[in-house]
Amino acid sequence: MHLSLRSLTKRYAGGHLALTDFSTEIGPGILGLLGPNGAGKSTLMRILATISRPSSGSVCADGVDLVQSPDHVRRTLGYLPQEFGVYDNLSAVEFLRYLAALKGLDGGTARARIAALLAELNLTAVQNRAIATYSGGMRQRLGIAQALLNEPRLLILDEPTAGLDPQERVRFRNLLTHLAGESTVLLSSHIVSDVETIATEIVIMLAGRLIARGTPESLCATAADRVFSCQVAAEELAEVKRRQLVSRVAGADGGWTVRYLVPAGGTPEPGSTATPATLEDAYLLLTVPEG
Repeated sequence: MHLSLRSLTKRYAGGHLALTDFSTEIGPGILGLLGPNGAGKSTLMRILATISRPSSGSVCADGVDLVQSPDHVRRTLGYLPQEFGVYDNLSAVEFLRYLAALKGLDGGTARARIAALLAELNLTAVQNRAIATYSGGMRQRLGIAQALLNEPRLLILDEPTAGLDPQERVRFRNLLTHLAGESTVLLSSHIVSDVETIATEIVIMLAGRLIARGTPESLCATAADRVFSCQVAAEELAEVKRRQLVSRVAGADGGWTVRYLVPAGGTPEPGSTATPATLEDAYLLLTVPEG
């Protein structure tokens, strides 16, 4: 599925602008969304999932206007919102069968698909337990399962790895990578490493606007030659934080090892070592005001 977004703007009651003149193209593969809280990521995803309507602008799927014809995408949509609700008195199997019926899956297809997803997401052993007894991570995995039920052509996942432990995150990344060639996937996460590992391209958002787009490698290149590390005494740390954009601090031999980005027009600290840039470095450089 190919999505074309043109000048999307979303203004909420009270005048708050959540999206401003947002335009981009989204095709098959995994597009990651990064941005601080309030950047407009969830608003964008709700519009693409046809839950919310833009105040102005257009979004088309394979040339069909989704504001005018939302059913065009709903039939082949998988969606995991940030706040995912469940029926606590149902078991995972009962809950997924109910949703499969709503999505129009026949009985045989639903049974096979549910069994496969429960196994993929490590929920088979608890499939008949009431959801009320599930941990946060188990509920999140169930949310991922319901989003994948109908083998969607468009998959929208808002913070899907929230609450997952490291092993579960790896399992999820492997599952999503398997889907990448067949579906158009939009993935939002606060865990930069998850997006960097999974996404073929990444959009960085700030204050409702698209401020950068590229592959993980091309975005990392925006921070090249600006990342350094140094060791400083405890009493010097505050001054280094004032001069530089510090991304990480670790204790070392009575002082601190500091990883930082040099602001535009700045100079590295004496005795610093140049360090390869990561996506997290590029993200900080693009979203945190310098100086």
